[in-house]
Amino acid sequence: MSDPTKPTVVLVHGAFADASGFSGVIRELTVAGYRVVAPPNPLRGLAHDAAAVGAVTSAIDGPVVLVGHSYGGAVITQASAGLDNVVGLVYLAAFSLDEGESCGSVQAPFPATLLADSVRPTPYDAPGAVGGPDLYVDREHFRETFCADVPVDLARVLGATQRPLAAVAFSENATAAGWRTVPCWYLVSRHDNAVAPEAQRFMAQRMAATTEEIDGSHIAFVARPVRTAEFIKAALAKV
Repeated sequence: MSDPTKPTVVLVHGAFADASGFSGVIRELTVAGYRVVAPPNPLRGLAHDAAAVGAVTSAIDGPVVLVGHSYGGAVITQASAGLDNVVGLVYLAAFSLDEGESCGSVQAPFPATLLADSVRPTPYDAPGAVGGPDLYVDREHFRETFCADVPVDLARVLGATQRPLAAVAFSENATAAGWRTVPCWYLVSRHDNAVAPEAQRFMAQRMAATTEEIDGSHIAFVARPVRTAEFIKAALAKV
């Protein structure tokens, strides 16, 4: 049973995934007495997605800690600006953008990852986006790129059920950065083949985030949910 005196945890997934990947983390947090919400991230564009997550967050009574993975980090960065009930931001191998930056531009100075070579555009425009295609990760390279530390059979399921990201979302600039006024934590994935660990360390350092590293892939929280939940709980204990 959740403890009403504790912050609510809002888990925001990234591209090529959905909130079901947080199942192990949710189990650990709920057992510890935290209320958890894992809303769908529309993946249609940064401003659009931040507005959707912001609406969910603002409707929650009491303090909230937003947790974002990958592109979900960009979403919580923008969504948290101006939300009075957000008391902490936790990033899991995630984008923490500054105003005027996009997911593409912030990692441009750092080594290219396997994702750059394995992402594929659709031959049609992304439904619900302002224009341009959807992006998927090529199935043949999905496990190596996205989830090298999970079993092969699970990787096949994740590849088959991946949710696409509208290409415009990757290049859309942030217009706000909630981390400038909210305490932050960052869990770097050392063996990430989707977002360069060097880029992750840069973003964490820029935010003056409390930072730890995990031996894992881009979705280390799936392979190591207990370790990830402990990191989130450590943040929750400080807000």
